[in-house]
Amino acid sequence: HREELSPSFDARTLPVTMPVIHYPEMQSAEEAIARLSDPEAKVSAHYLISREGEVTRLVLEDKRAWHAGVSYWRGIRDVNSASVGIELDHPGHKYGYVPFPDAQFEALVPLLARIVKNHSIPRANVVGHSDVAPQRKIDPGELFPWERLAEYGLCLPSPG
Repeated sequence: HREELSPSFDARTLPVTMPVIHYPEMQSAEEAIARLSDPEAKVSAHYLISREGEVTRLVLEDKRAWHAGVSYWRGIRDVNSASVGIELDHPGHKYGYVPFPDAQFEALVPLLARIVKNHSIPRANVVGHSDVAPQRKIDPGELFPWERLAEYGLCLPSPG
């Protein structure tokens, strides 16, 4: 784990009840970290996991990161306040959509397991950005291995 704290956060107004999985749709982890740390961009996440499996903390979990935008999940309209945002370094659909690397997935599992355990999050609340903002977002997309993550008991095979 390394830390590159972003200035883009504020106070939570809700308890954490969900992790939200994203991709930044950028060509490198460094580019994504720069964007998620840029005060002008007004966007952030709690963690970014590189394709090689390195986890970078960008916002402390007790703070509200700005990753979900206009979104909604099970009665919650301020998803940012109720969630931990996890960005998976990935080119996304814009730069050539590819499978998520094993090293990245293997780094996601213990991070997600700790978040789910610490906040007593039900499997049905482990979601992707496309679940909380279906009109606007498609990440992490059709190749994200929800079924594989479900084998660890961390989510449902298909969120919703």
